[in-house]
Amino acid sequence: MKPKILFFLLLSGLSFSQQQNVKITDLQPKSEDFVFPVISYSKNPSVENKINTFLQVSELEYIPNSGGNPFKLASTATNSYTNYIDFYSWEKLETPKNILTVSINGEATGAYSENFSNWKNFDLRTGNYINLQDLFQSNSIKTVENLINQRVRKRINDFIVELKSNKNGSEDETEQIDIYEQCFTDNTLQYLEYFFGKDKLTVVVGRCSNHASRALDDLGNHEIILSYRELEKHWSAYAINLLSGSEQTVSKPGISNRLYKGKIDGKYPITVLINEINEDGSFSSVYWYDKNKKLINWRGEFVHDHLSMTEDDYHSEEQKAWIPRALIEADLKGNKITGTWQDYKTKKYLNLELEEL
Repeated sequence: MKPKILFFLLLSGLSFSQQQNVKITDLQPKSEDFVFPVISYSKNPSVENKINTFLQVSELEYIPNSGGNPFKLASTATNSYTNYIDFYSWEKLETPKNILTVSINGEATGAYSENFSNWKNFDLRTGNYINLQDLFQSNSIKTVENLINQRVRKRINDFIVELKSNKNGSEDETEQIDIYEQCFTDNTLQYLEYFFGKDKLTVVVGRCSNHASRALDDLGNHEIILSYRELEKHWSAYAINLLSGSEQTVSKPGISNRLYKGKIDGKYPITVLINEINEDGSFSSVYWYDKNKKLINWRGEFVHDHLSMTEDDYHSEEQKAWIPRALIEADLKGNKITGTWQDYKTKKYLNLELEEL
């Protein structure tokens, strides 16, 4: 590792206390069932707005400052998950200077009730959500995935050995062994949660059990701890820059979990949140007209920097299918997306121009 990179990492270690400008309060109306974080960042209000928009749109399906109760969809299960969701607590974790990591804890109730914890990691220089895979060189991603999966398998295998050592094992222990022996352990970075620490990265791999057998799963989620030192040869240029404490950013191409702002037909301002791009190129996104602030869904594919998306109008019971309102074709060039929004009924084309926030 180059001496200057090691120096930057050591410098970053001295900078953990330099986040005095970041404050977190509770989104109102706070209640026993809804305790959700709101970020204040006096050093950079645009970053503050960007992070709060991402959190509230992605977690609550609520556009900030759009009126009404931000927890309405979560509390009535009229969100896209059709689950009742409570948010019980949040915590700001200790991280390197340029990073904000917030842990959010709650409970989701659908067919089953289940507690959850997830972690949101942001670059405080830009307000961008940090995708786990963006932290590593492309030719190191498989290596890092293998390292994580090996440690998960070892944790599982060690527990299987412990269970089998009991010669008078119960029926429950037999079922446990079956659960762990069949556990999926070929995880990819794209679908794993994680959070930063002072000198380590913790990757969270989902448990082996389904809802029905969860009571038998003594291991639960697998938290795999990776020190920054053991990962240093795999870091991408972006990760090195991020962890160094530098105020100058290194851009990371891609559109996963990014916010864009622009116009339709040159006169209708909109904001767009593009969600995670799946391995097969499929993805979903939401947008809203800045004037009326109502979420509208797009779904489509992203292949070779081209986006093909559909905006649905309504679901036809007769046709058993969604009827489109518009078709969108656009290209990603740098931090801009340009293309067309076509009305499905009239076939009229309108220009679409977006730029990453």
